[in-house]
Formats: sequence, structure tokens, C-alpha cells
Amino acid sequence: MIQIYHNSRCTKSRECLAFLEESGQEYEVVKYLEDVPTFEELKSIIRKLNIKPIELVRRKEKIWTENFKEKKMSDDEVIQAMILNPILIERPIVINGEKAVIARPLGNAIAII
Repeated sequence: MIQIYHNSRCTKSRECLAFLEESGQEYEVVKYLEDVPTFEELKSIIRKLNIKPIELVRRKEKIWTENFKEKKMSDDEVIQAMILNPILIERPIVINGEKAVIARPLGNAIAII
């Protein structure tokens, strides 16, 4: 089943959710700000995205710029920072089996559905 890691306050995330609704595909909404992924879940998502953990970080977020920007961090430390501050996780993330994309732009999601 398709999953969308969704933040209802994000326009791009809402657009992606609307696309999934219109697609007729079954999907599950993960409200990651409330249901924060575990370390292993986030590591799995990063693997499916085929990116480095830092590439999933919203680096313009105030929390990042004030607390982490200047620090030299390992991949595991970056993942831990996202778990402790899930607002740092880029969105929306769409997962379909072993494939995942950050659906910015929306066309990225279309490619794996």
C-alpha cells in the first residue's frame, strides 16, 4: 500500500494528498508530526529515497539553523535530530513498496504510483 508522510499545514503535502485521493489508489496517511517515525523507520525511508540523511532535512527551519547548522554530525546524529524534531523532515514523502520520493514537485509522486 502507498504511504504518504503528510503535514496538513503544508501546501505541497495537501496537494499530494489530493492527488492520491483522485488517483483511486489505496493509501495510508502517516501524520509524522504526531506519529514520529522510529530511528529504524526513518533509516528505511532514507534508504528507499536513496539519499543521505542530511538531504531529508529542512535546513531552513529555525530549529535546524539555531541548533544544528554549524555542527558536524554523523548520519545517525542527523536522523536522531529529525526524530527529536520531526518538523525537520522534508515533506511530503510518498512510499510505494521499496520506492520512495519526496513529492516536491508533485511529478515525483506520479512517477512511482
